[in-house]
Amino acid sequence: MRNEQMFEFRPIGIVETSVADGDVARQRRTMVSEIHVFEEFADGLMGIESYSHIIVMFWMHRVERSSNQTVYPRGDTNLPLTGVLASRGRGHPNPIGLAVAELIKRDAHRLTVRRMDAYHGTPIIDIKPYDRYDVVTDIKVPQWFDERTAARTADTKASG
Repeated sequence: MRNEQMFEFRPIGIVETSVADGDVARQRRTMVSEIHVFEEFADGLMGIESYSHIIVMFWMHRVERSSNQTVYPRGDTNLPLTGVLASRGRGHPNPIGLAVAELIKRDAHRLTVRRMDAYHGTPIIDIKPYDRYDVVTDIKVPQWFDERTAARTADTKASG
């Protein structure tokens, strides 16, 4: 059975960052952004400052939709062709971004966060606290993922 039901998302806020679009991917681990939560949702933030990290879901509104069901992870043709639902790329049927971001501070309905790889003006669709329930330490990933991570770590140590 196929469900053709459509969903409608209502943004609860918007991303504000001074990081240029072309630098977001490169700076995603260190970039600082602000989430401007719309006034009507401000009460929903009550207590969020008690958490060190939050899960932010956002609509990747600038992504060009594709009907391709397979992709090369991170656009790297040296990696194996992978199903789009088995990748972290942008080519998903629904362009929903997800980031576990460090919550630096809350100022009324503005949240300052680190490690959210979203462009300036990106609509926020949900925010959830990140807690111990979410932590998974014993994960399995494809071999190519571990090899790529090891190579990047070695490159960082060699250049630093």
